[in-house]
Amino acid sequence: MRTIPIPVDVAKLHITCAKAARPRLVNKETGEIKRDRDGNTMYEITLLIEDAHGRMELVKVTTTPEPPVSPGDEIIPVGMVGYVWEQNGRWGISYRAQSFIPANATAPAGVN
Repeated sequence: MRTIPIPVDVAKLHITCAKAARPRLVNKETGEIKRDRDGNTMYEITLLIEDAHGRMELVKVTTTPEPPVSPGDEIIPVGMVGYVWEQNGRWGISYRAQSFIPANATAPAGVN
């Protein structure tokens, strides 16, 4: 399956860090840490995302480097994209972001 990044428009979402970033594991048994193609450690952060209708969902987002956010921080993911995946008859969407900024900060032009 070809993976095409799908941009996520976060402009109308309220996003809160639910769980601090931690290194993403390739194998839980061996503790092997997942790395990107440049060899950097990939981190997984759990976000609570709420839409304009009050619906909420917990979403795990991968990023590099480790984001300077803590549980309870209201944040805006920069360059967030989703990737549809399929494996052994199961499928889902994984998310990745370039970085995170505080929600009270002004996002750079062209950032969604």
